Amino acid sequence: MAEEEILSRQQQIEEARQKSNLERHLSWRSMLSVDPFDLPLDELDPSNPLLFEQDMYGDYFRRLRAEAPVHYCADSAFGPYWSVCSHDGCMYVDSHHETFSSDVHTGGIQLGGRVDPDLDPKYHLPMFIMADPPKHEAQRNAVAPNFTMRNLSKMEVLIRQRVVDILESLPVGENFNWVEKVSVELTGRMLATLFGIPQQDRDKLIYWSDATQNLTNPEFFESVAEGFEELWHCWEYFAAVWEARKKDKTPADDLISMLVHSESTRSMPPNEYLGNLLLLIVGGNDTTRNSISGSVLALNRYPDEYRKLKQDLTLIPSMVSEAIRWQSPVIHMARTTTCETELAGQRIGPLERVVMWYISGNRDESVFDRADDFVIDRPNVRNHLAFGFGIHRCLGNRLAEMQLRVLWEEILRRFDRIEVAGDPIYQPSNFVHGIVDLPVRLVRR
Repeated sequence: MAEEEILSRQQQIEEARQKSNLERHLSWRSMLSVDPFDLPLDELDPSNPLLFEQDMYGDYFRRLRAEAPVHYCADSAFGPYWSVCSHDGCMYVDSHHETFSSDVHTGGIQLGGRVDPDLDPKYHLPMFIMADPPKHEAQRNAVAPNFTMRNLSKMEVLIRQRVVDILESLPVGENFNWVEKVSVELTGRMLATLFGIPQQDRDKLIYWSDATQNLTNPEFFESVAEGFEELWHCWEYFAAVWEARKKDKTPADDLISMLVHSESTRSMPPNEYLGNLLLLIVGGNDTTRNSISGSVLALNRYPDEYRKLKQDLTLIPSMVSEAIRWQSPVIHMARTTTCETELAGQRIGPLERVVMWYISGNRDESVFDRADDFVIDRPNVRNHLAFGFGIHRCLGNRLAEMQLRVLWEEILRRFDRIEVAGDPIYQPSNFVHGIVDLPVRLVRR
């Protein structure tokens, strides 16, 4: 295809995106006033990002779990797709990667994720989570050693030092945004350590993580093209880091060194390097950050559980798992069928999009008693889906749990309580269940 024709297509696509983004938001806004139980079942579309921004998604999934745990939506802003809403259904899809593909060329892992391979590579960012075996394992294994229990145990002292430093700097008796002062700060410091970059650059990582999740948000970027331009600044920064790490005779144990010196990743083109960088940044930021914020919110909404926790500190690890289940920081993961298959009595054809709604599976009443409630000592607390399942299970799940555990150990040593002082503000996303503002007030012991 001629370069002029490619540029023309890109311009047409960008203009169409800007127009459709505005139309989508108007349509999504109008749907917030509709009761999902009043809609015909075949018109239910839980992909509306504003449902999650307004914390109004619960009834959609409650109805789907009861009436259509595998449900077809023929018309959405992201194209037609199948919803998988039960806990067991999500586990089945996640553990059958040969039938349900993550490959970026067939749609990747998000609703609306299909790409046109003929377009400029700067709009196409492959990453190992959007690949099937054997490429997936080869690239994942390049960085996996950083997340072994042996390596993580070495990090605990550093995590505790940072937690203490952050908590001791907080204002007591006055309102502040917990997300900004604690959740973002702790995860940003850990990301900088994992990438082996200066701590003063950690804000860049948080910004690029946020940018990745807001490419189509008109309140964040005027256009998708503007968003991608910002993401390529991430590549510019890490291209220099890459070149520096290549010169190391003895490779360090940071993530960039691992990518540089692994046979499966050392020859990645720029767009694939950027894709995997963003995967590791978002994966290391969003799940932990939003679970930290979610744990504070949950304990305030369930004060009896807060009292129970303060009376028995051995419940902290269980509370951490429950906070991750209750918050469900990753709302969905999508797949594409490689062949005709059947799920819960529904025949699904090849090359159809299938969405695992983790946030629904984690509220499945057939698996979790009082599933909507926050119960820190529930017996099956670790059965949640928040980290995924199967070959794509989150690499950093143990690191996320460790950060939350250490944080709450230190919180309970010095504060009587953290009081939520206003309503949380959620991110308008159907992919990351993000809290962007949580006003709180600290009360010392």
